[in-house]
Amino acid sequence: MKKLVTSLAAALAITTSFGSVSFAEADKIVIAHRGASGYLPEHTLPAKAMAYAMGVDYIEQDVVMTKDNKLVIMHDHYLDSVTNVAEVYPDRKRKDGRYYVIDFTLDEIKKLKRTEVFTVENGKQVQDYPDRFPIWKSSFSAHTLEEEIELIQGMNKSTGRNVGIYAEIKAPWFHRHEGKDISLAVLQVLKKYGYVSKNDKAYIQTFDPNEAKRIRTELYPHLNMNVKLVQLMAETDWNETMIYENGKAVPYNYDWMFEKGAMKEIAKYADGVGPWKPMIIKEESTRDHLIITNLVKEAHEADLEVHPYTFRVDKGEIPAYAANFEELLDQFYFTAGVDGVFTDFPDRAVDFLQRAESQSKMPQSQGTQTAK
Repeated sequence: MKKLVTSLAAALAITTSFGSVSFAEADKIVIAHRGASGYLPEHTLPAKAMAYAMGVDYIEQDVVMTKDNKLVIMHDHYLDSVTNVAEVYPDRKRKDGRYYVIDFTLDEIKKLKRTEVFTVENGKQVQDYPDRFPIWKSSFSAHTLEEEIELIQGMNKSTGRNVGIYAEIKAPWFHRHEGKDISLAVLQVLKKYGYVSKNDKAYIQTFDPNEAKRIRTELYPHLNMNVKLVQLMAETDWNETMIYENGKAVPYNYDWMFEKGAMKEIAKYADGVGPWKPMIIKEESTRDHLIITNLVKEAHEADLEVHPYTFRVDKGEIPAYAANFEELLDQFYFTAGVDGVFTDFPDRAVDFLQRAESQSKMPQSQGTQTAK
């Protein structure tokens, strides 16, 4: 604990140089991952409203497209792990057994019930995070990107705050293969609601590097837009992005992103990167010896922001090198130096940064006493 407090106090001493600048503006932000998804079913409007009330800087939207070209908020381009689609439309699955958002109209999806994420094991639905909101309790439904933006902007008006949106274009490679330009559609909606420049409170992110480059070089000029663009990073074997070779889908190779000089290449088209936590602090780290990669250092040298994912307090989700969630946040925000984090428990991260800000405002003698 002494080491944690000392490192925190040392890092906080640096923040005093920002003077009247708010802590969030001093490069440390909290992004609500799918809303307050540790407390309410992910990507539901109640989860987004709860995240807003918790004081976050940004709220994330994963965007997928329906059969009738509507944009809905759903983590995957499948329906079967968060809705009762198998019960309502049992004959609508594809050959792989999955129910695809793109095969249903918005009206059909609106008729489905949403719940916590579950996996079917031996014919039984098993909740992925058993200590979270219980599956099939209360009443939740899907909503559109427009509806969520209007909720956030409405609360911005009524509260006087300015919480931003952080939209992920899901599997653009898949949508384009199915004949739908989801990236263009998402950008058009953002522009409609006033998100057009880097000065606006918005980010756009995608795992697909080819699509990110297309957004920067083709779609932004076409729409006269320049919203901050983030390149999400994945392991190749996750099959997060696929490319088509001779009509067959094969995994995009992400290996180049972990080589020296990669961040400078990404900076040619993006404003930030979204890596998985172990890409920054290796899982084999210990509390006494954190193994920190050069990713953040090289990203910052290339003027890229770094927003890793995903920070959770659920059983088994806190790495062995951190004693608790707050120490994990300290290690990433202040030791590794990331600019923001995606978290399912945004209240914990907001509270951590608020306490950090209070620490930084203490007189030096008082701060020194705290660090002992």
